[in-house]
Amino acid sequence: MFILLSPTLFFAQIPGMVNYNEEDGLNNSYTYSLSQDASGLLWIGSDNGMFRFDGKEFKHFNNKHGLKNIDVLSCIPLSNGEVFVSPFLNDYAYLKNGKVINSDMNSELKKIQFTYNPDYYIDGSSLYLFSSYNPSTIYIYKNGKVDRIPVSVKRKPKDEYYAFGLNMTDHIFYLLNHYGGGNIMAYDIISKKRTVCNISASKSTFIIRKGDIFVFRDKRNIDVYKLYNKVYFKKIKSYQTKENVDRHVIDSKYRLWLCLEAGGVHYFKQSLLEEEELSSPVKMMENYIISDVLVDKDNNTWFSSRNNGLFFIADRFFKKHMQLPIKNNLSYITVIARNNHGIYLGYNEAKGGIYHNGKVTDLVFEKNIKIEHKAIFAEGNTVIFGLTRRLFQYNTKIKEKHFLNNFVLKNIVPYTPGSILLCTSDGLISYNYRTKKYTDVLSKERIYTALPYASDSLFAGSFKDLYKVSTVTKKKTLFLEGYYFTDIKKLRDNLYAGATNLNGIVLFDNTKIIRKITESTGLATGQIKKIEVENKNIFWASTNYGLSRIELRGHDLKINNFTQTDGLPSNTVAGCALSGDTIFVGTSKGLGILSIKNLMTQKNFIDKKVIISSVVAGGKEIFDTHQPVTGQTPENDIIFNVSFPDFTSQGKISYRYTVEGLSSGWQTSSSQKIALYSLPPGNYTFKVYGIGYNGKRSYTPTELHFEIRPKFWQTWWFKTMIISLGAAALFILITIYFQKKRNKKLETLYYEKKIAELELQAIKAQINPHFIYNCLNSIQFLLYKKDYRETENYLEIFAQMIRKTLHYSEKTFMPIQEETEYLALYLNMEKLRLKDLFDYSITISEKVDKNWVVPSLLIQPFVENAIKHGIAGLTDRKGNIQVSFDHTGISLCVIIEDNGAGIGNGKQKKADSFGVKLSQKRIETFRQLFETHILLEIYDLYEKEQRPGTQIKLYIKPYENQNTSMHH
Repeated sequence: MFILLSPTLFFAQIPGMVNYNEEDGLNNSYTYSLSQDASGLLWIGSDNGMFRFDGKEFKHFNNKHGLKNIDVLSCIPLSNGEVFVSPFLNDYAYLKNGKVINSDMNSELKKIQFTYNPDYYIDGSSLYLFSSYNPSTIYIYKNGKVDRIPVSVKRKPKDEYYAFGLNMTDHIFYLLNHYGGGNIMAYDIISKKRTVCNISASKSTFIIRKGDIFVFRDKRNIDVYKLYNKVYFKKIKSYQTKENVDRHVIDSKYRLWLCLEAGGVHYFKQSLLEEEELSSPVKMMENYIISDVLVDKDNNTWFSSRNNGLFFIADRFFKKHMQLPIKNNLSYITVIARNNHGIYLGYNEAKGGIYHNGKVTDLVFEKNIKIEHKAIFAEGNTVIFGLTRRLFQYNTKIKEKHFLNNFVLKNIVPYTPGSILLCTSDGLISYNYRTKKYTDVLSKERIYTALPYASDSLFAGSFKDLYKVSTVTKKKTLFLEGYYFTDIKKLRDNLYAGATNLNGIVLFDNTKIIRKITESTGLATGQIKKIEVENKNIFWASTNYGLSRIELRGHDLKINNFTQTDGLPSNTVAGCALSGDTIFVGTSKGLGILSIKNLMTQKNFIDKKVIISSVVAGGKEIFDTHQPVTGQTPENDIIFNVSFPDFTSQGKISYRYTVEGLSSGWQTSSSQKIALYSLPPGNYTFKVYGIGYNGKRSYTPTELHFEIRPKFWQTWWFKTMIISLGAAALFILITIYFQKKRNKKLETLYYEKKIAELELQAIKAQINPHFIYNCLNSIQFLLYKKDYRETENYLEIFAQMIRKTLHYSEKTFMPIQEETEYLALYLNMEKLRLKDLFDYSITISEKVDKNWVVPSLLIQPFVENAIKHGIAGLTDRKGNIQVSFDHTGISLCVIIEDNGAGIGNGKQKKADSFGVKLSQKRIETFRQLFETHILLEIYDLYEKEQRPGTQIKLYIKPYENQNTSMHH
């Protein structure tokens, strides 16, 4: 049976509309009012409390959260972020910083008492509540406080007033006296003055106001007035409905909606601000009782209903169906094709459709047969509808159909003029739709797609490979292995685009693959159903994830992906057809008709920001994110509760975020709870973008600064103190260690010093007996000569000499002044003993300070040696000994020089005399003990200056230590 159906008069539901109900978290029977706050969040009053919807989740507030009455008629967002809750008959509350504040928590709310459910007027953060029936008080709620403005409208006991249209800018609201002739009066709430207006209304009239527009509804009569000069009303529009109206609404665009008692709404397209009369409304939602209508900030439309939850229709869908309403356009489209006469649709049943001039005409091929369409071919007046096991040839001119042979069809491909290729499970068959003849092209092969590329050759795709087939020899050759091609189209000479089932799109020529286009290069999915060519560089790909437009730009690609958010009725796209700037898209929820230009000029971002509704820090939830957010170790976990109210994404929302101060990388999460665990102490900035379903992100990130405070042991001052204490302790330990080493060394040096001093004493002990022995020999010699006078003189000098020797032998160092006096005493004694055999001189340079000290008894042995070995044996000349003290700039130089026979060996560093040996030993001892460097040099003056004598030089670098008091 073949049946042609005309378009239906109404469509039950707008394609693209979404229904939110109990399964989505909206668990109630009645949804009453709808409102939207400044951040874009939706608030729903219901018989089961209040709900907040952020586009992804419903947040429920009921008696567990503090509502004393869960039958919430209105949720009223205020500019300060609070949401005032107006329930059925009192028990008012408000939501502030995520917490419900009721009258038990704030007694100010108990002041608000009404006998009837009130009306309200919003002025920023102030809310004015008044009864519509005989108002006596206007309550002002602001920031948790309640004030009153008394009003007196009744003048007679029988007066009954209906109050409406409060406006606090001019402090006037309007009264309708039910028993006073229906006159409308302007009542000044400050001066209490009444002014009779120029119109009247009946008792059954319901009046709403938006700006200066008033809509009067009296039963089925609708009158629209505009207010002038506060008291003059001018009727600008009127309309009479054929159905009873339960409620009327003026949306944010000043468009009128009528909620019908029997179900559905009437929508008037034009704004009430326009001058023309109200045209016939569009009826929609007729199967549902609608309680309220809201047009949000993005011009999306919301319907609250009785027993059916919440309905949402995005602006793009709504406009499309209002401007071009297609009746009977909800079927599941599996294929689409076009020619010059129209657009042809194949459904997932034995039914097709023809779209022409804004209407879809259904074609029923067989009733109650659930076999879907696989392909449609349209050329001129001929349309071939290919179902899975049925093929029908339809003539659009004479509306005649013809059954074709039965095949298990996979695809239909244009072939030669007047013929097509049928891709079937049994092979590739050519069908001439003019002569109605069939020809086998390739037998016994399961073919899914094909494309002629030469007069005698074509491509044929099986379940897994692509072959080249000769139509002359019927021979096939494997061309591309491992690709399940679902569609192949020619872009230009020797360039083809193949849609694959899993591997994206393959571009190839007659010999090889040129390029692969996959998800990694920008496609939404690798499973491609159909390809539609726009021109030689641009083609469209249909997928289960929307529609993709691919543009070839030399070696580059530009890919644009489009989904429901861009106006597609569904993301399950079977195919598309192009006609100029218009693209017809066949989806699982009907036909979409879109402008390519509009698609390409859509914004690449979403004009919204992520909302951080609360932050959990240190185990405490913070709702006011303007206050400092801090946590402290060890409670250093931070949880951000975020929302992105992009309702067109229909919950398919994710978040891209980073934490400056912790990491420079970005992460993505689909959860509305973004948790950061075990953060180290520091200052951080949380940045987050909202990502919509189509990959578009919010135009700017939302930022929140927070701090993780350290415990005192993690603070810089504590760490500095610990480091300082540690450094001090380490310093002390090192000091103690080195002090111990130093003490040990000093102890060693002390014993070495003792040993050296003992050695020095021993040396002195050796020197003194030697010297005394010489003196005694001299005394013996004088006595032997019986020269008693000389002996007496000698003994006197000898006594002085002995006293000084004993005195200086106890000292380590002695001043130069004392050293010279000692030397003079010694030389005088020796001169007396030797009968003036020699003369001597002792000189001290002006560069030398006589208080400088030198090692005691160091010079005397060298003077003694000069006498004994230098001048004692002279016969031809008188001996001469010179002792001088000079300063070279770095050391003290002591020179002992005689004119004796000389030593005959030139420069000497050692002498043979016992005294000299002892002196050299003392020099070494001084070096070890006091770090006093003494250099000894001995010269034969004959070899040096060609004159007799010996010269001894002692270079002394003074030991500058307070322990020895040796300075220069």
